[in-house]
Amino acid sequence: MDSILVTGNGPLNGEIPIAGAKNACLTLMPATLLSEEPLTLTNAPRLSDIRTMTTLLQSLGAEVSSLQDGKVLAMSSHDLTSHKADYDIVRKMRASILVLGPMLARDGQAVVSLPGGCAIGARPVDLHLTALEALGAEMELKDGYVHAKAPGGLKGGIIEFPFVSVGATENALMAATLAKGTTVIRTAAREPEIVDLADCLRAMGAQIEGDGTSEITIQGVDRLHGATHPVVTDRIELGTYMLAPAICGGEVELLGGRIDLLQAFIEKLDAAGVHVQETPRGLKVAQRNGRVNAVDVVTEPFPGFPTDLQAQMMALMCTANGVSVLEEKIFENRFMHAPELIRMGAQIDVHGGTATVTGVERLKGAPVMATDLRASVSLILAGLAAGGETVVSRVYHLDRGYEHVVSKLSGVGAKIERIKGQ
Repeated sequence: MDSILVTGNGPLNGEIPIAGAKNACLTLMPATLLSEEPLTLTNAPRLSDIRTMTTLLQSLGAEVSSLQDGKVLAMSSHDLTSHKADYDIVRKMRASILVLGPMLARDGQAVVSLPGGCAIGARPVDLHLTALEALGAEMELKDGYVHAKAPGGLKGGIIEFPFVSVGATENALMAATLAKGTTVIRTAAREPEIVDLADCLRAMGAQIEGDGTSEITIQGVDRLHGATHPVVTDRIELGTYMLAPAICGGEVELLGGRIDLLQAFIEKLDAAGVHVQETPRGLKVAQRNGRVNAVDVVTEPFPGFPTDLQAQMMALMCTANGVSVLEEKIFENRFMHAPELIRMGAQIDVHGGTATVTGVERLKGAPVMATDLRASVSLILAGLAAGGETVVSRVYHLDRGYEHVVSKLSGVGAKIERIKGQ
């Protein structure tokens, strides 16, 4: 099994290109199931999760071609041959549940395995199912699969979520585009990935209003047509690499970065003493004053501080001046990186959904183990700021969400290499 070797060696300088968003692309790909005409995605990230979704769509009969070194995905679902998403594929990635709504909307039937993915909490699919039931679908859970039917097609309805769910909003939004009549989604997720999906669906002929707010209205249409759509910038990759110069010092320009994607996160960086500046090509991040200041963080749905940047922010706070409190309100079990950071000399006290971090002057390199996708990159960031060598094992998590992390970081002066497993 591969590992990543990181040696702390001072400030970083240069530029890092930011890829298209993994979470957006994984949502946009199932949208091809809504139409018999081709859907082409540009600015696609090159990740193992994208390959998994490709395999899943192909198992349903969709054609998926990877062009321009993987940056363009050309898809066509003119002739679906199956409506069953098998466990062997779905277990690898929670986003697989997003084929449920499109298949049900288009053909009135779908059988989808309950999904897998990172072990960071229960993340049940109940909200996906109740949303589709509000559109007239009949659901049955049997032998680990969701058996869904809508013999007369889906019908518009009111979907009111008890709390914000990005995935359930996405599934409901896609299904509602072909439902008869008007659908209103309340307590809808407001993330940029939701807006990106709505933009793509509108390009395919959908009638959607209110995306980016907590109430989305969809007027169903009879059919959707083909389209070409650019995947939005990955705000989580962007935030991750913004933290690299923050934790190491130096100045790095993030190509394609946008402040509106990460307003709450950038406000915390500013409070910590990290300078963020817009440029014609993206965002420039600089940290020249030694240790940053400790800041408190509470994860919240967009536009709040992203849960997917909590682990990376904790790595920064490990060497901050003062005591910071990080409260995780989105997922349980999302402090599994804390014991690994403690192995590197961090002072972290975890109680339930709260972690108290007392900054130390410097971390020490150590062998550590990645427990999930975002934890894996937080350990790399910590290694950049640590004395000596840090070896991060189980980096297959990393490959799910970050393309070419070694070359991107080494390109700005980091001493990092991938070690092939035996």
